[in-house]
Amino acid sequence: MPKFLSALTPHLPTPRRPLLLSLGLSAALTLLTALLPGASAAQGKGELPDFTELVERVGPSVVNIRTLERSGRNATAPGMDPNMEEFFRRFGIPLPGGPGGRNAPRGNGNNNNDEEPTQRGVGSGFILSADGFVMTNAHVVDGADEVLVTLTDKREFKAKIIGADKRTDVAVVKIEASGLPAVKLGDVGRLKVGEWVMAIGSPFGLENSVTAGIVSAKARDTGDYLPFIQTDVAINPGNSGGPLINMRGEVVGVNSQIYSRSGGFMGISFAIPIDEAGRVADQLRSSGRVIRGRIGVRIGPVSKDVAESIGLGKPTGALVSGADAGGPADKAGIEPGDIITKVDGKVIEKSGDLPRLIGNTKPGTKAVLQVYRRGNLRDISVTVVEFEADAVTRVAQVEPGASAAGKSALGLTVSELGDSQRRELKIRGGVRVDGAEGAAARAGLREGDVILALDNTEVADLKQFMALAGKAEKTRAVSVMVRRGEWVNYLVIRPGK
Repeated sequence: MPKFLSALTPHLPTPRRPLLLSLGLSAALTLLTALLPGASAAQGKGELPDFTELVERVGPSVVNIRTLERSGRNATAPGMDPNMEEFFRRFGIPLPGGPGGRNAPRGNGNNNNDEEPTQRGVGSGFILSADGFVMTNAHVVDGADEVLVTLTDKREFKAKIIGADKRTDVAVVKIEASGLPAVKLGDVGRLKVGEWVMAIGSPFGLENSVTAGIVSAKARDTGDYLPFIQTDVAINPGNSGGPLINMRGEVVGVNSQIYSRSGGFMGISFAIPIDEAGRVADQLRSSGRVIRGRIGVRIGPVSKDVAESIGLGKPTGALVSGADAGGPADKAGIEPGDIITKVDGKVIEKSGDLPRLIGNTKPGTKAVLQVYRRGNLRDISVTVVEFEADAVTRVAQVEPGASAAGKSALGLTVSELGDSQRRELKIRGGVRVDGAEGAAARAGLREGDVILALDNTEVADLKQFMALAGKAEKTRAVSVMVRRGEWVNYLVIRPGK
């Protein structure tokens, strides 16, 4: 026995010493690696994690979801893999060789066998409770005539949609079963960037496929109400609605979106934090809908240049670009140009934080807003009201009889909004963008946008817009207040670039 091994034996537990002395040199060194204090921990840190136990524990709680539509509605483009269609529907991309995206009319004129269901898409989900409540994405079940849930033991159930919330992309369905293996929900607050996570789902219909990666970022702001978890876990069409799982076997997110230029995984995926999804699911289970608060403001981000020029310092808060007439913010005295920096003491780091904080505030309660106005901070109390039912998220085509379109010097082709469109969008004026080219396109303007103001002047109608655009200098940057969907932002057209 070499002297250094003999010297180490006193540091080992007494029962282990005879075993060490009886081994050869190679075996003794291997045993020492495992027995010395801290050695096994150090070894574990250098190894890749083993997900087998997690898969065995959580796998039975993950389900495959198939959605069906009546064949006369022709949900799938001719010759297209129905599994791939889930990606196109999720992002509203027109279907190749078929009808438009999820907002487009369905059907190809063939009304035969209207009652025969055909597969519309595939997705994933996971069991919330032993009595059959299942969470998935809203876009997975949106527009489905039938929803079929398949468990890992191959049992298949027809599910009832309890509720779906498009804003957060969360849905809850119910199957008639009992004694099901429910998942354990984790604490997103404990989740760290760089931490290992795992996903289980049905990419392209391949049930119970397991992929793994790390958390790339937290609170990634890609939606009005969701600070997404970004990961590099491989997510593909069919994974939507499946769980994102930490190394403790807890669900920390709901896989929802990917960044892709091809339709397939490109190393960036997004999951809805389970605390946000859980709040939505609880409301869907109790009432079938989600109740949110609102104060009636249109907001945009605070740029570094703006923050420095007005004395705010760093670019934080939400810039109020307008307040609904007669709305809570308007009644409380909030003005366009104000910057909301806190809500009930919680800092607004970026503009997207405001709708999330207000949306999670119970309607009828008073929220204290800290507002930066012309160099001073002040507190303003606002009574939060209930957010109305989901509005149309795209602008309709120009009504018959509306004013003809006009092309401006800024590279914009615009047209008049009809009265019913203005009522639907709850705006007083504005023009619809029918096309953008040159500097306007580079600025980010696109078809369907509604221009509300040009160079800090409110646009009432097409005639006024054309006059304002005609006066704009061709070498000077022009600010444009744009409504896209339900929110307003500022874009800057730079003609010389």
